[in-house]
Amino acid sequence: MLVLASASRARRRLLEQAGIPHQVRVSGVDEEAVGPMPPTALVQQLALAKARAVAQSLQAGASGPAGEGAPNGPVLGCDSVLEFEGEVFGKPRDFDEAINRWRRMAGGWGRLHTGHALVVSADQNQFRQEVVTTLVWFAALNPDQIQAYVATGEPLVCAGGFALEGRGGMVVDRIEGCYSNVIGLSLPLLRRWLDVNLASCQQ
Repeated sequence: MLVLASASRARRRLLEQAGIPHQVRVSGVDEEAVGPMPPTALVQQLALAKARAVAQSLQAGASGPAGEGAPNGPVLGCDSVLEFEGEVFGKPRDFDEAINRWRRMAGGWGRLHTGHALVVSADQNQFRQEVVTTLVWFAALNPDQIQAYVATGEPLVCAGGFALEGRGGMVVDRIEGCYSNVIGLSLPLLRRWLDVNLASCQQ
């Protein structure tokens, strides 16, 4: 069974909707401790760090939630950032930062990068990595619309300050590339990596 090394509800929902059996383990990796680097390198490094941290804890015998036991399967780590005008946008720190970002982003476009890392061996030496990038065009919102969207609180908990599967779907005009990647992980990539049999996915 796949182990998702993430606390993201959006990523878990994607796996549930796709019918991919999984368990969740939170990595505890300090994302702020990673120094400045290009966005694709950043998400790649963080995704692998999360997957390895969870794989290590499972190897050490960490138990799961009551009744689940310790899972024994590949561990998937993910990390997402928005690259806008050459700058990396993770989750906004507060309301004011979210407002300022949206004033810049409105009417523009950015690149949503998600790093994926799949650790497939107990010693963590066998793993796969890939960064999937989706282009996102943002609506030309006026100041009142920006204020109203940020006031919902949604932008404060999402990389890039928007959630495509939520209210953010109304403030994105179009995307080019993988849709699920913008939400948190690329299901087509996971299908290839896991060689998913679509007919056998849980309903």
